[in-house]
Amino acid sequence: MRIETCWFCSSPVYPGHGMTFARNDGKVFKFCRPKCHKNFKRKRNPRKVKWTKSFRKTNGKEMAVDTTFEFEKRRNRPVKYDRNVVGSSLRAMKRVAEIKSAREEAFYKARMAPHKAMEREKVRLEIAENVDLVAPAMSKDRAQINVLLADMESAAAAAAPHKAEIKERSMTAKSTPARGGGAKAKAKAAAIAADAEGGGARRSTRVRKTSMDMED
Repeated sequence: MRIETCWFCSSPVYPGHGMTFARNDGKVFKFCRPKCHKNFKRKRNPRKVKWTKSFRKTNGKEMAVDTTFEFEKRRNRPVKYDRNVVGSSLRAMKRVAEIKSAREEAFYKARMAPHKAMEREKVRLEIAENVDLVAPAMSKDRAQINVLLADMESAAAAAAPHKAEIKERSMTAKSTPARGGGAKAKAKAAAIAADAEGGGARRSTRVRKTSMDMED
């Protein structure tokens, strides 16, 4: 069984589907659905109808020239059945379909690349035209940020002299304990000397008492 193509929209017509129209001159036309048949009877040109493949190919929306189309051509040649040939042909058909889909995807990406740039430009123009809707929120945020920065700068400026005073106090506090410690050390030394002198006098009085007792 062979898969035919619709004469009007070029979509596939599977066995048991679609309709066939035979003209008086003997030419046969295959249609996938009544929609295509009605457009054919109204004598519409498929290249001017936007939903047909012929229109898309003529307007550069799909690939029009490719080596994979050579495999889709109809060949009315009788071929003797061979199992090996059938297996290899089926594998080749799958591979050709994969290559065709990959090329169609690459063609679509290349075709849509400039459209993305155009969409970005449209978005930029729309933002530029409607800045009044976006500017108030952005201006409020910027104003709040500026106020916070100004507060931080004023707080830092006010805290600078306090920091200097704290540093001076810490330096003086470090120097005063050394002086006080020296005075305390001197007082201790004087007390020790006085105790030593008092101890010597006591010893001398004891020696005198013992000498007088021995004389008696």
